Amino acid sequence: MEIALAAAFRVGPGVIVIAGTGSIAYGRNAQGQTARAGGWGFAVSDEGSAHWIGRSAVSSLLRSIDRRALPRLASDEAAALPLYRDMLAGWGIGSFDEFLRHANSTSDFSALFPAVLKAAESGDSSAAGVLKAAGDVLADLALEVAQRLFPDGQSRIPAAVAGGVFAHSRVVRDMFCTRAGKLAARMQIKPGVVEPVRGALEMARNAGR
Repeated sequence: MEIALAAAFRVGPGVIVIAGTGSIAYGRNAQGQTARAGGWGFAVSDEGSAHWIGRSAVSSLLRSIDRRALPRLASDEAAALPLYRDMLAGWGIGSFDEFLRHANSTSDFSALFPAVLKAAESGDSSAAGVLKAAGDVLADLALEVAQRLFPDGQSRIPAAVAGGVFAHSRVVRDMFCTRAGKLAARMQIKPGVVEPVRGALEMARNAGR
């Protein structure tokens, strides 16, 4: 989180939101004070991360099956859903029973992120809904940090994003920007996705001076 912040703002103030396998929001104000939100681990936190997206997609899929009124087996209902077929491929399994066993025994929900992207691009509303929800919760993390570091109501709040979720999902990026703008009109989000390695190089240069 420190190198991503340096990549986005060097030594200046700002808020960086990172969403990859995990997620976190981290920031620094002009006085050098720092704050963070999220990033407490995949089992209890990491909202909007690839892991969170995969797990949420599984839950959404199963709720969709529950809502169907047709007198068919759950496995038959699942087979009709593009998201389910993409997730089977993502986990490399072949049946609904395997899917349920794996979902209840694995911690590798991030492996399903590409499947959710593919399903959303194919028009699956459930997958698209999960990605939009990810953008929302990531914006909430940004706001929590911004409120602690920039409380005066006047100064602008520089913000940026990093990580594979933002890099690969325009839906997440767009929803994040929309939600963040509604929550904090002062938030000014840098275009593009930050490469944290640039921050590491910046910090190394500064350390050598």
